Amino acid sequence: MANPIPDYPLDIFTPDAVRNAREVDDALREFAPAVRLHDGVVMIARHEHVTKGLLDWQTFSSTSRPWHDPNSPRPEILLTDDPPRHTQVRKVVADALSPRALERVKAIFESAAQEFVDELRAKEGAVVDAVGDITQAYIFRVLPDILGLPQEGRHHMHGFSQMVWATMGPPGELFDEAMDQDFSGVIEWLETTCERDAIDPEGIGAEFFRAADRGQVTLAEAKLLLQTVLSAGADTTYLTMANAIRAWAMFPGEYEKLRADPKLLRNAFDESLRWDSPSRMAGRIAVKDVEVDDILIPAGTRCGLMFAAANRDPRFWDAPEEYRIERDTKHSLGWGYGVHGCVGRVLAQMEAQALLGTIVREVEGFELAGPYEPWMTTVGHGPIRQPVRLRFA
Repeated sequence: MANPIPDYPLDIFTPDAVRNAREVDDALREFAPAVRLHDGVVMIARHEHVTKGLLDWQTFSSTSRPWHDPNSPRPEILLTDDPPRHTQVRKVVADALSPRALERVKAIFESAAQEFVDELRAKEGAVVDAVGDITQAYIFRVLPDILGLPQEGRHHMHGFSQMVWATMGPPGELFDEAMDQDFSGVIEWLETTCERDAIDPEGIGAEFFRAADRGQVTLAEAKLLLQTVLSAGADTTYLTMANAIRAWAMFPGEYEKLRADPKLLRNAFDESLRWDSPSRMAGRIAVKDVEVDDILIPAGTRCGLMFAAANRDPRFWDAPEEYRIERDTKHSLGWGYGVHGCVGRVLAQMEAQALLGTIVREVEGFELAGPYEPWMTTVGHGPIRQPVRLRFA
């Protein structure tokens, strides 16, 4: 006989909980296979169950997610669709960001990375921010070029990140702070800079409008897809790369292995995505009754599938708190799973291969030079600041 969902006694979205998200999410995972928060949303955090939920879109639908506001200022497409529409739209993005399509911009990423690391060499021994001075700075400089966006207004990339992620979670102190901000300048920039006549026809972003010409999506959807890739190709990527640098400082033996065998870089990047995932959870709705172990989740229940906690579940991972560049990460949930697996994976890996590959070649080691400062959003997770010192070879 199935049991009712136990109530969880803590609010996992307060500022204090966000500052300590690893410990908070892991504690929830160990409390029960599924728990109900005070607002009725059910959280599922164990690797086995999160994996099953991500694979079973017929049961865990994306069309009515917890805390979803259809009037949100962030661009919404793909994440709020199920097949068959999701499949049709996803193909447009997959084609635009395929290995073959991105091969022509690979050299741009690499030359920009070399230029960027050359600039960092002048700061050897000084305290620099792994996020603001390295990974975020690189992505914000190069990604808009790749997409073909105009130069004007790119300082809004920072506000765009905050607007997207800070408004994903539930009402509360952090959400209210975000909604009190004036995002009108960001929204105006997005609306104008992502218009077809504003972008370079040679950029990757123009592929979405060519898909509209073919009738695969509407012109409005093409613009939304460009905005979505602008966000997805930036935030989670620079957070994961910053976590990689943080891990290399904390586990210097692993970094030595990587420098000795740079072919391990892709796995090292994937391991940083598992070790400290940049998204705490994905929202779904149970469209039929479903059991999670001995707990019954009724149809109509809005749920959160918790990536980060599942990626540290000791039931599945050996020593999950350790960063191991040779770990088998094929069942990591950092890229998502199933039909909503990260369609921009090739883009993110190319960005990481360029910047982190150059860093591995030229930087002998890292030292943490100050405390980790978390990004204060309820769903996005990672460092917004991590002071480090670089020691060049």
